[in-house]
Amino acid sequence: MKHPLPAEPRHIGVLRLSALGDVCNLVPTVRALQRQWPEARITWIIGKAEHSLLAGLSGVEFVVYDKATGLAGMRALWRELADTRFDVLLHMQQALRASALCLGLNADVRVGYDKARAKDAQHWFTHRQLAPHPRAHVLESFLDFARLLGVEDLSLAWDLPVPERAVAEAAQLAGDAPYLLLSPCANPRLRNFRNWSAEGYAAVIEHAWAQHGLRALLTGGGSTAEREMGSRIAALCRPEAVVDAIGRSSLKGLLALIRGARAVVAPDSGPVHMANALGTPVVGLYATTNPERAAPYRWREWVVNRYPDAVRTYLHKDPEAIPWGQRVRHPDAMSLIRAEDVIAQLERLLARPAPREETETPDEA
Repeated sequence: MKHPLPAEPRHIGVLRLSALGDVCNLVPTVRALQRQWPEARITWIIGKAEHSLLAGLSGVEFVVYDKATGLAGMRALWRELADTRFDVLLHMQQALRASALCLGLNADVRVGYDKARAKDAQHWFTHRQLAPHPRAHVLESFLDFARLLGVEDLSLAWDLPVPERAVAEAAQLAGDAPYLLLSPCANPRLRNFRNWSAEGYAAVIEHAWAQHGLRALLTGGGSTAEREMGSRIAALCRPEAVVDAIGRSSLKGLLALIRGARAVVAPDSGPVHMANALGTPVVGLYATTNPERAAPYRWREWVVNRYPDAVRTYLHKDPEAIPWGQRVRHPDAMSLIRAEDVIAQLERLLARPAPREETETPDEA
């Protein structure tokens, strides 16, 4: 049975629970939908932490699902939305949990990824699938949902809300002097190999201080691993060159800190995409994930890219021969990134103005 797409949707559902970087990359799609249909109601079903980051996003109603609540939480969400029917539900989370959640929502048509991109058999849970788009960046994959619906203006816009309390929180941590923001750790709850070395970060910090008078502000969550990394980095630097603020900011506070930074240096993690959304220059450190798929979109030119080297060294394969988006899960992969490469990219960034408040189309990025 063919499920027609609505020409003028009155209520659009968005299902994307995680992660922090991904929901930042999804916002331009929401903005495109709003420009095309300014009167349409948009309801975004989102994860708990992700909601704390995006809360207050204009024109969007959020329904929060805490993954820790499991099936009981799903049932509660279904009851909450029992009287809601979406003209179209954009199923943008490739995970079995999200697909199960999707089945309990009322929608005239559910849209998901094409078979090639659909993980966990997501295409079985949707009525319509996207057109194939091989080797797409994550942000472009989200925009494909707007393309399928016939949205014409796909220019990039975010306008993330940063409340005054977050600005005040950032000011307490950063002070008035210009600073470089470093977020050294990727998600500590997952076993991953995306973290660079304390020695590498310390070399960048010393350079930024000596050459530009930029103090480094270290940010991250409050986990033991993150705090230990911050302590190791700080111990390798002169005290006046670094402030260890790991575990001391909220997510909104982190947004404010990133917005105020001269530049951001971080591995593939939420902060590089938050910086991208805010127009803050960012040097992404990529060896275990493919930056062509997951780099900070507007700052791809400034990524330190050792992913091809990691694929050849640790997977013993040609980068063109592996599945799109495959990770290199090896503890030594990030050691392929050299401090001098990061410093060189940082110097290039500091020598140019940031495109703050710019709007661009994907073709112009």
